[in-house]
Amino acid sequence: MEDKLRAIEEKFQNLESSFADPSLLENPTEYARRMKEYRTLEPVVEKYRMLCRTRREAQEANELLALSDGDAELRELAAAELRRCRAAEEALQKELTILLLPRDPNDEKNVMVEIRAGTGGEEAALFAAVLYRMYSMYAASTGFRISVMSANETELGGYKEIVFMVEGDGAYSRFRFESGVHRVQRVPVTESQGRIQTSAATVAVLPEAEEVSVSIDPADIVFESCKSSGAGGQHINKTESAVRLTHKPSGIVIECDRERSQFKNKDTAMKMLRTKLYDIERAKHDEEIASSRRSQVGSGDRSQRIRTYNYPQGRMTDHRIGLTLHSLDSILNGDISAIIDALISADTAERLQRGEN
Repeated sequence: MEDKLRAIEEKFQNLESSFADPSLLENPTEYARRMKEYRTLEPVVEKYRMLCRTRREAQEANELLALSDGDAELRELAAAELRRCRAAEEALQKELTILLLPRDPNDEKNVMVEIRAGTGGEEAALFAAVLYRMYSMYAASTGFRISVMSANETELGGYKEIVFMVEGDGAYSRFRFESGVHRVQRVPVTESQGRIQTSAATVAVLPEAEEVSVSIDPADIVFESCKSSGAGGQHINKTESAVRLTHKPSGIVIECDRERSQFKNKDTAMKMLRTKLYDIERAKHDEEIASSRRSQVGSGDRSQRIRTYNYPQGRMTDHRIGLTLHSLDSILNGDISAIIDALISADTAERLQRGEN
């Protein structure tokens, strides 16, 4: 680990020096790349420098201890300082071990989130709307931006399905563990006898695919324009701004009618198609290495029940890590940072146990 840390510090220093070159400002793309790498390395270098400083202090305390023969007070002070340094060194080494764990290459990407009503009919659709509101409020409180890409709304205000993009640094790293089946237990608004019903919605979190990630042959796409459906007044009846893309090799069909501009709808639909195709390729790769690499936490298995929201008891239980919180109201209002942090910690602990490097 020492060799790796020294190499990281040297790289960090070289990046730091490169920012003094005025010509770098003439290449914004390269400047942004170096700045991103610099910020990624910065927390590791800070901890490593703290570790080196702590080791020097420990050495000084050890030398003082050797010279304190006959001076009980000095000896006790030196021994206490040495104990402090050793404890700090151990803690810093653990922190650096975690920081050096390989990161998911998608962690900093935007994500496309799909929420679909599962078993439970209208109640499941209403719960899908609750989940969308929860994620929207969480995003607003943490600085992420949300934009709806497509939605199929029910008469009571639920969603049979809703697809939205979450944009911001580290979006995937914060949303990645939300993939799976979310179960709700509550009395439906349509239930007159007060009976509790169990229904579910499925959440899928897909890292946004860059254009270079997926190769799409234009000849494989069937493009159709059609009139939008839903609210919109006369514009809906007069123009065919909605688009439908069919990717012939995969059979994937994408529909988008969120914008008044057909060009914008087509661009959004292509982005959704690239992301779906990227997810298919990623799933194939994950399946190949599942036995040795995939952890139970955040495996992305969409048939897995990951969480239960129990309204009568006011609790939320995440079944993957056995976490139960009796603060359902605040959770549904977007206060899910504690859940996400716990999932990230559990995943980190499991990766450390597997000895990833």
